[in-house]
Amino acid sequence: MNTIENKNSKGYDELKPEIITVKNVRVLRPWETKKLIDAIPNKSQRLKFEALLYSGMRYIETNRLLEKPQMFEPGNNRIHLDSYAIRKKKIKIKERYVILSPVAKRVIESYIETNKPLPTYDVWRDNLKRWAKDAGIEPGRLGPKTTRKTWESWLVTYYPHFTNHIFLSQGHNALTALNHYVTLPFNETDKNQMKEFVYGWEP
Repeated sequence: MNTIENKNSKGYDELKPEIITVKNVRVLRPWETKKLIDAIPNKSQRLKFEALLYSGMRYIETNRLLEKPQMFEPGNNRIHLDSYAIRKKKIKIKERYVILSPVAKRVIESYIETNKPLPTYDVWRDNLKRWAKDAGIEPGRLGPKTTRKTWESWLVTYYPHFTNHIFLSQGHNALTALNHYVTLPFNETDKNQMKEFVYGWEP
């Protein structure tokens, strides 16, 4: 989970620092995310990736949003996930509000309009690994949970004063989130590049 910053003449994205993981799931840096999005050849697939990323929702929750689009509240910049969307037994928080940034709001609007659900876990995992290879990114440990963990780690890093709101929006208790997301080894370049993605997110 540590990163190595090598100092040489190459650009930052060419240094290929060690990957970051949370519970053995890959967490992307902003520059990796940009390269991955650019490598997705299909517009519909890019939109699905961005809907997962910018909402930070679980994979199944993102699909259930299409089944029940009224959970999206554009006037309030949020998604109200009810007990229909959150049906996993081990999840204690059965209802929550997902806070959206202005960019996330536009992405979710487009995702709902297309009404094209996500594929199976295995298909999406294979897609991510294939796109990563095409983008020149290490594909190891990429999977359906990558976007959710990436988003939460960025928010916690960029908005440390909003941690409680972030945890509630993501559906995590504070202790779990603090243990996994607060001490991730992002450097200043990563933090500066996060702004493009997370700007405007506020409770």
